[in-house]
Amino acid sequence: MSKASNNRIISIIKVVLPLLIGVYLLWHFYSAMDESTKTVFFKAIKEADYFWIIISLVLGFFSHVVRAYRWKYLLEPLGHTPKFWHRYHALMIGYIVNLLIPRAGEATRAALLYRTDRISFSSSFGTIIAERVFDIIMLGLVFLAALFLSFDDLISLKDQIVEGSSSEDGSNWFMRIFISVIVGGLIIFLILWWKVETFRSKFKNFIKDVIKGVFSIFKSKNPGKFIFYTLLIWALYMTFFGICFYSFEETSSFPMEGILIGYIAGTLGIMFTNGGIGAYPYLVGVVVAFYMKGEFDATEESEGIGKALGMIIWLSQTAGMIILGLISLVLLPRNYKKEKHDKVGASTT
Repeated sequence: MSKASNNRIISIIKVVLPLLIGVYLLWHFYSAMDESTKTVFFKAIKEADYFWIIISLVLGFFSHVVRAYRWKYLLEPLGHTPKFWHRYHALMIGYIVNLLIPRAGEATRAALLYRTDRISFSSSFGTIIAERVFDIIMLGLVFLAALFLSFDDLISLKDQIVEGSSSEDGSNWFMRIFISVIVGGLIIFLILWWKVETFRSKFKNFIKDVIKGVFSIFKSKNPGKFIFYTLLIWALYMTFFGICFYSFEETSSFPMEGILIGYIAGTLGIMFTNGGIGAYPYLVGVVVAFYMKGEFDATEESEGIGKALGMIIWLSQTAGMIILGLISLVLLPRNYKKEKHDKVGASTT
């Protein structure tokens, strides 16, 4: 089998496998509900107050705008000043790509910025990795806050998720899938590292450029502004997630620690499958149901409402992201440098 065929097969697997996992999780999300729970689920979706979902989408849009604006503070130390809208459109198109191929959106952002502003792929990708480092730090702070507010609840939830993902034979499908993906990716990387010299050389150079991008924040003229916008982004994230709880009367007075844990669970779901398909509504639903159990006599009430809320948040944010991404796909210039050159040429004729 030729090298091109191998690369094509690997590319197909990278797209299809996570998608199949997501579809399976979505099927499990629905099939695990009994008829009573399904009745509550659909009734909750029908009677939800979607005004709060619209507000959530608006806040989500502003979080994307702020993220695109913040990007300049990492690019400027490297000598690059792309237009705001170039950064914004690259960001939104990257989100769409992430829905198809997990983690490929970051590479797409860098590639699009090269196309519009001729910024080195590895340099801009390094700044994106730097963003992710700060995102992980912020997620860790949210987790620590949740841990401080409700340690016992986190332990109980972990046990409940593990129990809920166990099959009849006692095995755990969640862990099986997770371990298989990690081990499979590691094996492919090691084969390429030891067998393909050009891959090894390019990977080393790539890491050097990434490190350069990561440390660009320390060369920024405005590190304080970068930190401010980082905090603003995460405040918007938490707000657009938490405000969705007002769409159901039953969750309108949800505890802050529950919202924090629900957000963490949803974020982990997005990391696990394409755009969180299946995993996001399931994990958020488990958290919501956990905190609502004391309010209802029947388990199906809390489970149905929890899953309905998780599904509404996931569907609305995913749909909003797709719409904004498609708009960006249309509006992003094909080549900014060429565009600029054409304008100069036209003005001299």
